[in-house]
Amino acid sequence: MVASPAQAEVPAPPAAPAVVAPKVLMSQVITMTNQQRAANGCKRLLAVDQELVVASVRQSVYMARTGLFSHVWRDGTTFVRRSHLAGYAQPSGENIAWGYRTATEVMDAWMASPHHRANILNCGAKSIGSGVVYAANGTPYYTQVFGWE
Repeated sequence: MVASPAQAEVPAPPAAPAVVAPKVLMSQVITMTNQQRAANGCKRLLAVDQELVVASVRQSVYMARTGLFSHVWRDGTTFVRRSHLAGYAQPSGENIAWGYRTATEVMDAWMASPHHRANILNCGAKSIGSGVVYAANGTPYYTQVFGWE
Protein backbone atom coordinates (compact mmCIF):
# COMPACT_ATOMS: atom_id res chain seq x y z
CA MET A 1 0.00 0.00 0.00
CA VAL A 2 1.34 3.46 -0.90
CA ALA A 3 0.78 6.23 1.62
CA SER A 4 -1.07 9.25 0.39
CA PRO A 5 0.63 12.60 0.93
CA ALA A 6 -1.67 13.28 3.87
CA GLN A 7 -0.58 10.04 5.52
CA ALA A 8 3.14 10.28 4.75
CA GLU A 9 5.42 11.06 7.65
CA VAL A 10 6.77 14.55 7.58
CA PRO A 11 10.32 14.78 8.89
CA ALA A 12 10.78 16.98 11.91
CA PRO A 13 12.45 20.31 11.26
CA PRO A 14 16.10 20.45 12.25
CA ALA A 15 16.60 21.24 15.89
CA ALA A 16 17.68 24.75 16.72
CA PRO A 17 21.14 24.94 18.24
CA ALA A 18 21.03 24.71 21.99
CA VAL A 19 21.34 28.02 23.76
CA VAL A 20 23.97 27.86 26.47
CA ALA A 21 23.22 29.84 29.61
CA PRO A 22 25.27 33.07 29.81
CA LYS A 23 26.79 32.13 33.20
CA VAL A 24 27.99 28.83 31.75
CA LEU A 25 29.61 30.59 28.78
CA MET A 26 31.17 33.18 31.09
CA SER A 27 32.69 30.46 33.24
CA GLN A 28 33.93 28.50 30.23
CA VAL A 29 35.57 31.61 28.76
CA ILE A 30 37.42 32.27 32.02
CA THR A 31 38.54 28.65 32.31
CA MET A 32 39.75 28.59 28.70
CA THR A 33 41.50 31.93 29.13
CA ASN A 34 43.44 30.57 32.08
CA GLN A 35 44.23 27.39 30.15
CA GLN A 36 45.65 29.49 27.28
CA ARG A 37 47.70 31.55 29.72
CA ALA A 38 49.16 28.44 31.38
CA ALA A 39 49.94 26.85 28.01
CA ASN A 40 51.73 30.02 26.89
CA GLY A 41 53.96 30.55 29.91
CA CYS A 42 51.95 32.76 32.25
CA LYS A 43 52.65 31.57 35.78
CA ARG A 44 49.64 33.33 37.30
CA LEU A 45 46.05 32.34 36.63
CA LEU A 46 43.59 35.20 36.49
CA ALA A 47 41.32 35.59 39.50
CA VAL A 48 37.67 36.39 38.84
CA ASP A 49 36.92 39.92 40.05
CA GLN A 50 33.24 40.72 40.57
CA GLU A 51 33.74 44.40 39.69
CA LEU A 52 35.24 43.36 36.34
CA VAL A 53 32.34 40.94 35.87
CA VAL A 54 29.95 43.88 36.35
CA ALA A 55 31.90 45.99 33.81
CA SER A 56 31.94 43.06 31.35
CA VAL A 57 28.24 42.32 31.67
CA ARG A 58 27.39 46.02 31.25
CA GLN A 59 29.40 46.12 28.01
CA SER A 60 27.70 42.97 26.71
CA VAL A 61 24.24 44.34 27.67
CA TYR A 62 25.01 47.58 25.83
CA MET A 63 26.11 45.79 22.66
CA ALA A 64 23.18 43.35 22.77
CA ARG A 65 20.61 46.14 23.24
CA THR A 66 22.05 48.62 20.75
CA GLY A 67 23.59 46.29 18.18
CA LEU A 68 26.66 48.55 18.35
CA PHE A 69 29.79 46.40 18.34
CA SER A 70 32.40 48.74 19.73
CA HIS A 71 34.72 49.20 22.70
CA VAL A 72 33.48 52.80 22.97
CA TRP A 73 29.84 53.64 23.67
CA ARG A 74 28.05 56.38 21.75
CA ASP A 75 28.52 58.68 24.76
CA GLY A 76 32.30 58.10 24.68
CA THR A 77 32.42 55.67 27.63
CA THR A 78 35.41 53.30 27.43
CA PHE A 79 36.23 50.05 29.22
CA VAL A 80 38.38 52.04 31.63
CA ARG A 81 35.43 54.24 32.63
CA ARG A 82 33.05 51.26 32.84
CA SER A 83 35.54 49.48 35.10
CA HIS A 84 35.95 52.54 37.32
CA LEU A 85 32.16 52.92 37.58
CA ALA A 86 31.97 49.28 38.68
CA GLY A 87 34.56 49.98 41.39
CA TYR A 88 37.70 48.57 39.74
CA ALA A 89 40.67 50.93 39.73
CA GLN A 90 43.21 49.46 37.29
CA PRO A 91 41.76 47.77 34.20
CA SER A 92 44.32 46.61 31.64
CA GLY A 93 42.35 45.57 28.55
CA GLU A 94 39.09 44.47 27.02
CA ASN A 95 38.11 41.86 24.43
CA ILE A 96 34.70 41.83 22.76
CA ALA A 97 33.04 39.49 20.28
CA TRP A 98 29.61 38.60 19.01
CA GLY A 99 27.83 35.78 17.25
CA TYR A 100 29.93 32.84 18.41
CA ARG A 101 27.75 30.01 19.71
CA THR A 102 30.31 28.39 22.00
CA ALA A 103 33.12 29.47 24.31
CA THR A 104 35.53 27.42 22.18
CA GLU A 105 34.56 29.36 19.06
CA VAL A 106 35.02 32.76 20.69
CA MET A 107 38.32 31.77 22.31
CA ASP A 108 39.63 30.42 18.99
CA ALA A 109 38.75 33.74 17.34
CA TRP A 110 40.38 35.81 20.07
CA MET A 111 43.53 33.69 20.04
CA ALA A 112 43.76 34.13 16.25
CA SER A 113 43.64 37.94 16.63
CA PRO A 114 46.95 39.55 17.69
CA HIS A 115 45.41 42.29 19.86
CA HIS A 116 42.92 39.99 21.60
CA ARG A 117 45.60 37.33 22.07
CA ALA A 118 47.90 39.95 23.63
CA ASN A 119 45.23 40.82 26.23
CA ILE A 120 44.70 37.14 27.07
CA LEU A 121 48.43 36.40 27.30
CA ASN A 122 49.44 39.54 29.19
CA CYS A 123 51.12 37.77 32.10
CA GLY A 124 51.10 40.97 34.17
CA ALA A 125 47.30 40.94 34.41
CA LYS A 126 45.94 39.49 37.63
CA SER A 127 42.14 39.65 37.32
CA ILE A 128 39.37 39.02 34.84
CA GLY A 129 35.66 39.60 34.41
CA SER A 130 33.57 37.97 31.72
CA GLY A 131 30.13 38.89 30.42
CA VAL A 132 27.82 37.18 27.94
CA VAL A 133 24.41 38.55 27.01
CA TYR A 134 22.02 37.40 24.30
CA ALA A 135 20.35 40.02 22.12
CA ALA A 136 16.61 39.78 21.51
CA ASN A 137 17.35 37.91 18.25
CA GLY A 138 19.46 35.31 20.10
CA THR A 139 22.88 36.63 19.12
CA PRO A 140 25.41 36.30 21.95
CA TYR A 141 27.69 39.24 22.82
CA TYR A 142 30.89 38.50 24.74
CA THR A 143 33.15 40.74 26.81
CA GLN A 144 36.31 40.09 28.81
CA VAL A 145 37.87 42.81 30.94
CA PHE A 146 41.33 42.29 32.41
CA GLY A 147 42.88 44.06 35.37
CA TRP A 148 46.21 44.78 37.01
CA GLU A 149 45.00 44.27 40.61
